[in-house]
Amino acid sequence: MSEAGLVLDGVSAAYRTETVLHEVDLAVARGELLVVLGPSGAGKSTVLRVAAGLEPVTAGRVRIAGRDVTDQRPGLRNVSMVFQSYALFPHLTVAENIAFGLEVRDTPHRVARERARAAAETVGCAGLLDRRPGQLSGGERQRVALARALVREPDVFLLDEPLSNLDLALRVEMRAELRALHDRLGATMVHVTHDQTEALVLADRIAVLRDGRIEQVGTPEEIWRTPATVFVARFVGSPAMNLLPAGGPLQPAGDPPALPVEAQIGFRPEAVNLDTGHGAPAIVDRIEVVGEDAYVYLTLEGGKPVVARVPTTRRPDRGAAVRVGVRWTDTHVFDATSGRRLAP
Repeated sequence: MSEAGLVLDGVSAAYRTETVLHEVDLAVARGELLVVLGPSGAGKSTVLRVAAGLEPVTAGRVRIAGRDVTDQRPGLRNVSMVFQSYALFPHLTVAENIAFGLEVRDTPHRVARERARAAAETVGCAGLLDRRPGQLSGGERQRVALARALVREPDVFLLDEPLSNLDLALRVEMRAELRALHDRLGATMVHVTHDQTEALVLADRIAVLRDGRIEQVGTPEEIWRTPATVFVARFVGSPAMNLLPAGGPLQPAGDPPALPVEAQIGFRPEAVNLDTGHGAPAIVDRIEVVGEDAYVYLTLEGGKPVVARVPTTRRPDRGAAVRVGVRWTDTHVFDATSGRRLAP
């Protein structure tokens, strides 16, 4: 990895008496866009707040651009944070909101306004400088919040679910613009989200967080193709990856590896084949049609559930008896006790 922009070295943090982060090790390369992904309550926002100095650490060190900032107050860390709620001052204009962080640091008024205008042009809100937040749409407010973060020229941008308040169409548009902004600036960014699609689309790398612990760090392709744990395998993907006991009713076709007794096999819905005359018998419980795809929910003998993704035009009927097949080359093997990946 290139020179680190942000490092959490064995960082633990607590809220009152409850430990929220457990010895988190995370290194974000300079110029990288890393997405922290996880469910609600996983500790994602705490990672950002620890990096920003808004929450103290109970163990470990925090380094930004090579500097140990563990004991530094937030104003000395040279980070910018974008919040889910935008946090704009309603009585100030867009130009005043963007320039505010500079002016409180005694930057000359003219210089602050010039830098604010340049930041606004970069994120596409230069035509809004005379308006107030109440006159803006959600997407426009988000651009202003990004410009306010950008104007300070920080070492690290910390983005706390900045797109979650937007409707779906605008969220898709803004995540493309955010990725393009990162590529233009070459900035170090840490982006928090619970949205797996957002993470897979935006990230150079993804850190999957669960209960305050890192489950896996990898590129979007690595997270998708070689999930390190059952949690990652099930959390990333919709519908979730199928998971069955290795000696259960469904035996994948092909040359199986030697497996321990306590093992589980996982396979994604798109790997399921309902066209074969072989495989395990199952009954179709329900079908969800989503455009060109149909999600077929089945029950195997013994009551084990499986989800298949098939073309809508080839979906079976509800209540139909079918055969469920999958190949060993499309499966993932996990230890049933620890949940850790075993193969391939």
